[in-house]
Amino acid sequence: MIGLALKLLRDELSEYVFLNKRPGDNITQDDVILHNIALMEDPAKADLNNKIVITLVNSEEESTLKNNSNAVRTINGIRYVEPAVFLNLYVLISATLGQDLQDAYEFALHRLSLIVQFFQAKKSFTVKNSPFTTIATDNNIPQETKDELRLNVELYTLTFEQINHLWGSLGGKQVPFSMYKVRLVKIQENTGKEAPVIEIVKTVETMINAECDE
Repeated sequence: MIGLALKLLRDELSEYVFLNKRPGDNITQDDVILHNIALMEDPAKADLNNKIVITLVNSEEESTLKNNSNAVRTINGIRYVEPAVFLNLYVLISATLGQDLQDAYEFALHRLSLIVQFFQAKKSFTVKNSPFTTIATDNNIPQETKDELRLNVELYTLTFEQINHLWGSLGGKQVPFSMYKVRLVKIQENTGKEAPVIEIVKTVETMINAECDE
């Protein structure tokens, strides 16, 4: 589900950036990618130059939704499953540089502006309101999973100290970037134990009365 959530954002963002790119910018939809920005300094593993790179840098459980019921009503009774985990994802979106450093930096800054504009204009994402995603037509993805993809995206501001720690841990040189908090991604294993529905509850008093009536 995490991969699908980020793919949904990538598909929509890539189309927006391509349609609104600066004249002379050769970026394409395929240049907006899901990848680990920490590999930017290692061209042997990935060519991340002149791209928009979406990287998951952290995830946290949404504590307000931890205590949901673990009983799910079915046709045959009740199925007991562990409550779903709802995650908030912290996503780093980086506009990396190309070979011509002067023009590349200007292009990167313009791409960053487009990223901010895109998420400013559209904060809520579902498969139905995202016309450019391929998830909708992917028959290998269950319809239930598609329906559960409901994401809310907000800009997350880091302090200078946090920025220093972040890029230090990624091991690369800082490039134009923005950080976003993506709520909520549902994670749940569908296995569970079936149990019949309890239709009649007998108390000690009712049992005694029944015996007396006999």
